[in-house]
Amino acid sequence: MKTRGLFRLGLERRRAFTGYIYVFPFIVGFALFFVRPFVQSVIFSLSELRVTQTGYVLKFVGLNNYHYALRVDPSFVRAFTETMVQTLTAIPAVLVLSFFAATLLNQEFRGRTLARVIFFLPVILGAGVLVRMGQQQLMLGEGTAAGSGILSGQSVRFLFARLRLPVGFIQYITDAVDRIPGIVNASAIPILIFLAGLQSIPGSLYEAAEIEGATSWESFWKITFPLLSPLFMVNIVFVIVDSFAAGNNPVVQHIEGIAWGRGIYGVSVAMTWMYFSAVGLLLLIVFGLLSRRVFYHE
Repeated sequence: MKTRGLFRLGLERRRAFTGYIYVFPFIVGFALFFVRPFVQSVIFSLSELRVTQTGYVLKFVGLNNYHYALRVDPSFVRAFTETMVQTLTAIPAVLVLSFFAATLLNQEFRGRTLARVIFFLPVILGAGVLVRMGQQQLMLGEGTAAGSGILSGQSVRFLFARLRLPVGFIQYITDAVDRIPGIVNASAIPILIFLAGLQSIPGSLYEAAEIEGATSWESFWKITFPLLSPLFMVNIVFVIVDSFAAGNNPVVQHIEGIAWGRGIYGVSVAMTWMYFSAVGLLLLIVFGLLSRRVFYHE
């Protein structure tokens, strides 16, 4: 018993040491390249920064930059709110599309490799073009108004209204249809993650479930979904970070305009810190809500 306890303690220490090895490059990189910019950005957010011929000059103003961002600037709060709402509402659509596409691509059928190539080439290489096409209304045809084409949310809204579906569900689906290019663009990496997870599930589990008389639906909820639950959390975190850090993000564009367009550097840094804090808080909430519901198979 004593020997077994020592062996278990040694194994736990070895596992902990392995974890430290994995995170050590991040710790070193953070200490060398990120700690100083972090501290410097906090100082900038509390100061008025003026660029001079020899560098820059700082004047401490306290929380005035934050007050300007929240109470004086006419666009920051609106852009921040719209970005938060759009990102949170897009997450379910991205997850559903990614999981559905990964499930289809994981099936055994003739020409599966070619289907994967055909599917991923437009997603990875042409997603930006599709977004630009959506912005220019080329998907609806030249000369048509926004929201009046076959693939528009207005057409889907009319169809669902005749089916007498709930108003909230209709609104969510139509908004998703209007944002199809962006959703497809955000689904590329989650599809790869889900596909890798599906291929890593042992086939023996499905064989045992089939012998026990489980249906395909029961196998999905008892085997597939629990084993993929860690990847759902990974994809949620990825979509949140990717969406909030995207270059076409309204908040990011507004902050860049404040810094490089108007030259109000201290206010732009204050906006960045508020934005960063909100995203960090959102990630903590996601981890808190999902970490206890994730199943890890050993």
